[in-house]
Amino acid sequence: MADTGSLGFTGSGRHIVDEDEIKLTSVGVDIGSSTSHLVFSRLELSQEGTRYVVKKRIVLSESEILLTPYTDDLTIDMERLERFINEQYERAELKREDVDTGALILTGVAVRRRNSRAIAELFAEEAGRFVSVTAGDGLETTMAAHGSGAVARSGREEGVVLNIDVGGGTSKIAVCAGGRVREVTAIDVGARLLAMDGGNTVVRIEEAGRRHGGKVGVELELGQSMNEQTLEAIASEMADRLFEVVNQQELTDETRELLRLPPLSYRGKVDAVTFSGGVSEFIYGHAENGYGDMGAILGREIRRRVEGLGVPILEPAARIRATVIGASQYTIQVSGSTIFISPPDAVPVRNVPVVRIDFEWGDDIDPAEVIGAIDNALRRLDLQDGRQPVALAFHWEGSATFARLQGFCGAVAEGLKPILDKGHPLLLVNDGDIGGILGLHFKEEMKLDKPIISVDGIALQEFDYIDVGALIPSSGAVPVVIKSLVFPSAEQNAAIRQ
Repeated sequence: MADTGSLGFTGSGRHIVDEDEIKLTSVGVDIGSSTSHLVFSRLELSQEGTRYVVKKRIVLSESEILLTPYTDDLTIDMERLERFINEQYERAELKREDVDTGALILTGVAVRRRNSRAIAELFAEEAGRFVSVTAGDGLETTMAAHGSGAVARSGREEGVVLNIDVGGGTSKIAVCAGGRVREVTAIDVGARLLAMDGGNTVVRIEEAGRRHGGKVGVELELGQSMNEQTLEAIASEMADRLFEVVNQQELTDETRELLRLPPLSYRGKVDAVTFSGGVSEFIYGHAENGYGDMGAILGREIRRRVEGLGVPILEPAARIRATVIGASQYTIQVSGSTIFISPPDAVPVRNVPVVRIDFEWGDDIDPAEVIGAIDNALRRLDLQDGRQPVALAFHWEGSATFARLQGFCGAVAEGLKPILDKGHPLLLVNDGDIGGILGLHFKEEMKLDKPIISVDGIALQEFDYIDVGALIPSSGAVPVVIKSLVFPSAEQNAAIRQ
């Protein structure tokens, strides 16, 4: 049972802002196309100024790994999934009400299954406390790069770290440098594109699996008996396609047809490689027996090829559990003197994903560079379709002349056009004191006919989700809650497990 202690938040009856130090019980739930699992953690936060920062994460319990159950090719078996989730809570000696905060992540092919909405409804009672994320290829690639520790490692050490997340349906490649994900892509290469029963009889085939089989002259059919030689040939074909991308080669038509995102434009030295995802358990030798799929064979083929690159293969902070392991929550009180909200009923807003942009600020702001930074960030986080609002986070540099404001605001309006055209508000968050000026410029100079929420004094990062509360009349301030996905660090990985 999680020990909440005297400073605990769970069931304490006190508000989070009343404590200098707090403990939260968190759960990360990852429902993927191939596997599903949970991680329960204790998060220890301390107050720094007006915010709470995660100082320590202790893993309380890691669930068993469940092969995501299906009633048919397109329908996840909700009864079996719910039973598994309830069993893992019992195994961790926790009840639903014991958990303060968490994250529900739908990844891979599971996102496209018929009843993905029903999965979220399994956690309806936790809706106010949980961040719920449907992760497409770009976001899943970015999350895996953070979870594996590749992003943090690239920030500590000079050079480029390539994270390769090999899962059940896809393989995701992220180029990490300077503590950021610079570029991502994904390809239809994965362990469960082809699945067999205990007698090597084919029981599941994804369309991409048929294509890989066809490339080696095998027409795959349900009920077909497979031998080791044929499986190795298919795994070798998959690994060849993956390493065309990894090796920065000119891509063949066969490989381009398997890409799920635009190909990498990076052409340069790679200083280290990390692997994550289910197949990484076989690549690093932590698992030998497969799950009736291509995992073990594909892992061997990938390991053999990567050793020929002459690049260090580093141990990740997390492998199969790299996607997400928890969520933290802290509050900030924002001064009302430099914020802008119009109309007043534009707030409250809840669980808005943060899109952080970085670009070179000059004396003259280049709108094309700002638009490019926004587009890249939206695509990296699978938010370019405008289905939900976003909070644009940035660090303003330099003076706030009319020309610079006009250049920046015009670029933001253009870059966020897919979101604004869907009727969502313009939500800006910066870490300085320019919120009021920016909001006023959008309203008065640009005549933006959308709700505008511009707040400042807050530094946000990718994988933050923001709530902005209603205006407090007595102070002119708005309460802001930031919920952050928490990933393991390489240094903490071994030390924090119980």
